[in-house]
Amino acid sequence: MGFTEAIKAVYGKYATFQGRATRSEYWYFYLFFVIVDLVLVYGSAIIGSACNGLEGFAEGTTVGTVLYCIFALVSLLPSLGVAVRRLHDTSRSGWNLFWGLLPLVGAIILLIYMVQPSKEDNQYGEKPE
Repeated sequence: MGFTEAIKAVYGKYATFQGRATRSEYWYFYLFFVIVDLVLVYGSAIIGSACNGLEGFAEGTTVGTVLYCIFALVSLLPSLGVAVRRLHDTSRSGWNLFWGLLPLVGAIILLIYMVQPSKEDNQYGEKPE
């Protein structure tokens, strides 16, 4: 699955928590999210500073942060959905996302889960291609 296909698939399954998601679908969406974050926040700050100096930088950062918050709210359900489907692909329940609430250790556990290869057919469906 390519970059644009993954983004379309995630937003196409906006609030779908059933089924499975491949590693490429999950990580391409994660990469997309990080790129948009950087562009919104830092791009706005750079444009603001180019127009009005340091005052513009502060205003641009504020505008970028507001735009990022709107983007994050719109992407909340799709990002949760693709994470749950990714856990399903490794034969784990979506409830394992709660590991992320543990500082540092939870992030490491989730990272290990997310990088594992797809399992064969399991209770969550057939192995995705």
